[in-house]
Formats: sequence, structure tokens, C-alpha cells
Amino acid sequence: MDIPEISFSLPFIILFSILYPLILSCQVLACNPNDLAALRGLAGCLESNIGGWNVSNSDCCSWTGVTCSNSTSSSLRVVGLELGSNRLYGTVCESLLGLDELKILNLSNNFLQGSPTRFFLFQNLEILDLSSNDFGGSLSASIWLPSITSFNISHNHFSGSLNFSLCETSTNIQVLDVSKNNFNGEAATFFQNCTSLQNVSFNGNSLSGALPENLLRLQNLQRLHLQDNQFSGQLDGRIGNLSSLVELDVSNNNFTGNIPDMFGSLGKLEYFTATSNKFSGKLPNSLVNSPSLVKVVLSRNLLSGPINFNCSSMVRLSTLNLVSNNFSGPLPDSLSSCKTLTAFNLARNNIGGEIPNSFRNLPALKYLSLSNTSISNISLALQILQNCKNLTMLILSHNFDQEEMPNNLDLQFKSLRALVIPDCRLKGSLPIWLRASTMLRLVDLSANSLSGSVPSWVGDFRYLFYLDLSNNSFTGEIPETLTKLQSLIYNVPVERVIPEFPLVKTRQNVSGLQYNAIDSLPPTLDLSNNRLSGPISPSFGDLKQLHVLDLCHNQFSGTIPGSLSGMKSLETLDLAYNTLSGEIPQSLVQLSFLSKFSVAFNQLSGEIPTGGQFMTFPGSSFEGNSGLCGTNLKPCNVGRTPPPPPPPPQPGSSGNDKMEIFGLNFAIGVGSGFLASATYCFPCLFKFSRRHRS
Repeated sequence: MDIPEISFSLPFIILFSILYPLILSCQVLACNPNDLAALRGLAGCLESNIGGWNVSNSDCCSWTGVTCSNSTSSSLRVVGLELGSNRLYGTVCESLLGLDELKILNLSNNFLQGSPTRFFLFQNLEILDLSSNDFGGSLSASIWLPSITSFNISHNHFSGSLNFSLCETSTNIQVLDVSKNNFNGEAATFFQNCTSLQNVSFNGNSLSGALPENLLRLQNLQRLHLQDNQFSGQLDGRIGNLSSLVELDVSNNNFTGNIPDMFGSLGKLEYFTATSNKFSGKLPNSLVNSPSLVKVVLSRNLLSGPINFNCSSMVRLSTLNLVSNNFSGPLPDSLSSCKTLTAFNLARNNIGGEIPNSFRNLPALKYLSLSNTSISNISLALQILQNCKNLTMLILSHNFDQEEMPNNLDLQFKSLRALVIPDCRLKGSLPIWLRASTMLRLVDLSANSLSGSVPSWVGDFRYLFYLDLSNNSFTGEIPETLTKLQSLIYNVPVERVIPEFPLVKTRQNVSGLQYNAIDSLPPTLDLSNNRLSGPISPSFGDLKQLHVLDLCHNQFSGTIPGSLSGMKSLETLDLAYNTLSGEIPQSLVQLSFLSKFSVAFNQLSGEIPTGGQFMTFPGSSFEGNSGLCGTNLKPCNVGRTPPPPPPPPQPGSSGNDKMEIFGLNFAIGVGSGFLASATYCFPCLFKFSRRHRS
């Protein structure tokens, strides 16, 4: 009968189905011995350890950053080595060439050095990233990377010309990044056969001459970054042939002449940046009517004519930066049609006139700078711009000459984070409408003619960390509430504001400093060059986040509070040109970050503190205080008792009498003493001499 046979087979089948996967799992494929030797050689020649690598373990496929293929052969092959940002030091040795199946090599963001050109010989390598290291040398040697699609050696120290042979053998390359190196000369024939290129970054070198002919034939090119070089001549209009182009940056070169009228054929172009060249003339029609452009940056050129952007066509325009050109006004009403415009910077152009009423219809506007454009009527400007409900940063400096600062309670700037209106010689007081702008982080109203007292509500701003009211005519005492600013006491978390154009802050005797984010500025209270008076509050010591405190050129009196040592982050403390008295507190030596300090021209006395940063301050920090002594000034007579005063003159003596020391009586006494001594001492000396000889 067959039934017993079936019953015998069923348990066997079940047991086999359970054990078979376990048997297979025991047959783990090992790392290829050649690959293992290559990786151990790499670990051995570096000066630093590679985290996650146990070189005594032969299973190299389990090491951090190592990827192996799912091979069906007797061993697994290493196809990926990704060791970016591992703080690796030293030189990469040639053993790495043993990884002949390698497809991805990423050694970026380390401290590796030497010339890695011998590694440009991987037959199967597709992605190479050596960026942000200390590699150097020339790339003129032969390169054989037939499978490469992405080649990134940016942020290193490579030098020489760009006429190496990459494009002759690497026809599939799509990404080429050699930015931030020291390449120079022309790149006339470099792009031969690189027809698959999509992204090219040559920025940050010293390349010169005209754009390479072959570059203008790359139909698949999407991103072309040529900024920060020395390219010259007119910008070739054949760039218009690059119909796939999305980004074009030619900033910081020596291009001259008109911008070519080429944008009609660049239907995919979104970003065009040409700042800091010598472009001149009017803007081309195809540029001001481009429906694809999102960002246009043409700052620091010689461009002229009217601002005639057709926002009805430029439906995607978000950023428009025309700083430092020769554009003329007035501001066109047509800009109000730019419903997507987020950032508009027209600073340092000759515009004049008033802000048009139509600007109230810019709903997306966040960042606006009309600095130094000769516009007028600040009251009208603020009335219009308050309707831009998303306005975050407003810069109107060097305008509205000697106008009155509006003090209307009905002005509302609810979203404002930064208000910058210095150097206008505005009259009036600190405007009450500011009080409602509760999101303010930065206020600069310096170099005006504002007067009156600093109101106590200034201390109510939760996020305010930068206040510059210098060079005005404010009077009275500093309100105690100013020492209660929350963001200067605590590290108040806020959303970072990064405008589309940098904020440039210029201080007296200091060149303009550029900040790419509002909160990158140092936390500052600058009330210098006013008429403020009274004592300096000890509560300033609570401002632990403050970096700059400038109270110079005022009328402050009293002593310097020792509690100022509580401002642990302070870098600048300027109290010069006041009427402060007493001693400099010894506790100020605890301010370990203090790099600029001045109490010059006060009425201070005593010894200058020693130790800490005080050992680095020059004598000019203390000059103009006749009672101060010590470091770099007159020495202090500490612990010495002054000589007693001379006795009063005897009655009847003249105030002109002089004490006579070398008189006749003195001479007779000295002579008599000498003769007596000689009469006694000479025989004794004679006897001593005879005994000595005997």
C-alpha cells in the first residue's frame, strides 16, 4: 500500500523546508581578497583612523562607508567607498587602485592632501567626489575615467590649465565641478566631446579670456556657473543656443558692453546673475519680458536707462537686484504687477521722486531696499508700504533729507523684522508706531536728528537684539527697561531670516560688513554720540548675550558699575568721552571676549586693572584721565609714603632765603675731621704693612 510511504515523506519534506534556508545562510560570500587588501592599505597610509573600520575583520563589506555588489560569484566586490566628512588626514596611497570594480568614490569634506591624479584611472568609476580637501597639483596628466558621470574636485588647491583630457575619454560625463581651485588661463578646447554635460561649475578660479567655443554647443547644459574668474570681453550672445539652460551665473568677471538680447531663446532660464562686471547700456527687451526668469541679479554694473520690467510677462519673477548702477527714475507703476516679487533691491541708483501708490499692491514683497535713491516723502512711503503685509526687511537709508519722522499711531508693520533708516537727518522723536511692530529684531535709526528721550517701551520688544540710535540728539537717562531686553539676556529661539540680498552694515572708521542673515549681526546696543546723561545702570550686567555696548560721546556720570562683568559675551565696550568718575572695576578683567575697550577722556582715577584682555588694550583706551595710572600710562606710586612737607619758615626770615650747605663753617668742619683721621690712621696702616711683609 502507498499510504505508509506518503506518511514517511511528509515529515522529511517539512524538516527540509526548515533547514534549507539555514544551510544557505551559512554560505556567506566573503569580501574579495584584492578589495580587502586595497582597503587595508588605505587605512594603513592615512594619519587618522577611519571610524567603523576593523581591519582585522576580513568582512570588509560590513565596514562603514563600504558598499559591495550582490555578486553570484565566489566573493563580493566593493563598488562603493563613501567616507565623506570623516575628519580623515594624510595622503591617499595607491593601494586604492586595487578596487577595480569601484563605481562610487566619495572622500569629500576631509583634510586629505597630495596629488590624487593617479586615481583618475578607474575604468568603472561613475561618481568621483574629492571636494573640500587639501589636494593639489596639476591635472594635465592623462585621465582615463570612461564610465564617469559626475566629477567633483571643488574646494581644493589644484592649479594649472584646464586643458586636460577628461572630455576625450569621458563622453558620458554630466556633472563637472572644478570650482574654488587655482586654475588659470583659457579653456579654449576643454569641452570637446563633453556633449552630455548638464552642470558645469568653474567658479572661483582665475580663468581668463573669452568663453570657450565648445561650451556654447552643449545642448544639454542646465547649469553654468562661471562667477569669480577673469573672463573678459563681451558676453557671447551664442549662449542663447543653450536652450536647456536653467541657471547662468557670470558674476565677478570683467565682461563689458551690452547684455546680449538672447533671453528669448532661453525659455527654461530661471536664474540670471551678472553682478560685479562692467555691463553698460539699457536692459535688453528679451530680458525684461522673460516669462521664465525667477531671479535677476545685475548689481554693481554700469547699466542705465529706465526700469522697464514688464511684470505682466514676467509672471514668475521673485528676486530683482539692481544695486549700484546708473538706472534713472521714476519708480514705475508697472512693478505692482509683479505679484510674485519677494525681494526688490534698487539701492544706489538715481531714482528720485516718490514711491508710487501702486506699490501697496505687492502682496508677496518681503525684502525691500531703496537705500540711497534720492526718494522723498517718508510719510507717504510708510503709508503705502504698510499695505505690504509680508514686509520683513525695509531699508530706506540715505533718503528723505531733513524730513520729519512720521509719528502716526495708525502705521502698522506687523511682520517687520528689520527697519533700517539711517543717514537721513530726520527730525522728530522715536516714532510711537514702532511699538506695534512686536516682531522687530533689528532697528537702525542712526545718523539722524531725532531728539527727546528714549521711551521706556523700547525694552518691550521680545526679539530685539540690535538697536542703533547713535549720532542723534537724544537726551535724558537710559530707561531701565532697555536692560531687560529678553533676546539680550536669554538665547531666545527665533526663525532665521535670510533675505535674498545681503545686509551691509557700515560703522564709523570701519568698512562695510556684509551679513547674509539678519541674526548674523552681533547683538548690539549703540547709543553713542547723543546727549544722554545720568548714571550707567548696573542692570546692564544682566545682558549676557550682548556683544557690543557703545555709550561713548554722551554725558554719563557716576562710576562704572562692576556688574558689567556679567556681560559674558561682550566684545566691545566703549564708554569714552563722558564724565565718569571713580576707578575702573577690577571685575572687568573677567570679560574674556572683550577685544575693544575705551574709557578715554573721562574723570577716572586709580590703577588700571591688570590681567585678562586688559593686557592687550593700548594706552589710547585710557588717555584723557589724569587720575589713571598703570598699564601704558604713568606708573602708580602704590605703597610709598610721600615725603613730609618742609618746615615752615622761621619768624623774620624771608621767603627768598636759601639753605646754604657748602658754606664756610661746613668747609672748616670737613677739613678738621680729615686731619684728625689722617693723624690717627696713618701710623696704624704703617704698622700693619710691616707685619704683613715680615
